[in-house]
Amino acid sequence: MSKQAEIPRLRYDEGCLAAHSLNLIGDRWALLVVRELMFAPKRFQMIRAGLPGITASVLTGRLAQLTQAGVVEHDERLGIYALTEAGRAVLPVLEALCRWALIVPGHDPSRFISPSALMISMGVNLIRDLPPERRALAGFSFGNEAFEMQLAGGKVQTRAVTRPAAPFILSGNGNQQAMAVYGPVPLPKLVAGGVVGVEGDIAAAGEFLSLFRLERQA
Repeated sequence: MSKQAEIPRLRYDEGCLAAHSLNLIGDRWALLVVRELMFAPKRFQMIRAGLPGITASVLTGRLAQLTQAGVVEHDERLGIYALTEAGRAVLPVLEALCRWALIVPGHDPSRFISPSALMISMGVNLIRDLPPERRALAGFSFGNEAFEMQLAGGKVQTRAVTRPAAPFILSGNGNQQAMAVYGPVPLPKLVAGGVVGVEGDIAAAGEFLSLFRLERQA
């Protein structure tokens, strides 16, 4: 790496804390790279699969910048990229951006949705004021990625897994599963139409998905 590449580029010459944050993670694609690593370390091509509009050279540059900023760490021997503690702390920023997007026009849910993007959005769009004693465990399979989502205490906790161990597992790509989570079509009809698959208790799956609303919440 050249000497020049090792020096973080100053984008905003201000003492503002927000400007300092943007100096580190404000370039195009940077926050979305962080999004793709939020639940699990990944290799280069798997990160790129979640960002279909990015070129290999741009992704290489963003990963280098985020590594220099202390947001990402790279295991060169294994070829794996992972978030640092500082990188994982960006999750509330991504969640806040999701909430803000609900109050401005123009969102098009027909565009590409990555598995990580859907998991983060579900954490944002869970119905509020659920009874704290309500519990549930859900599984989501996207082919090369899978997650378990645990509902407890009125919140969801999501983790990447090799194979979900849950009463039901929803399967499909990000957009298909987003239709099941947020769309108006009942889950059994989506399953019958081949839009998504459900392994296990379809009634429990439908009940769980009914807890999410893609709308502004107080």
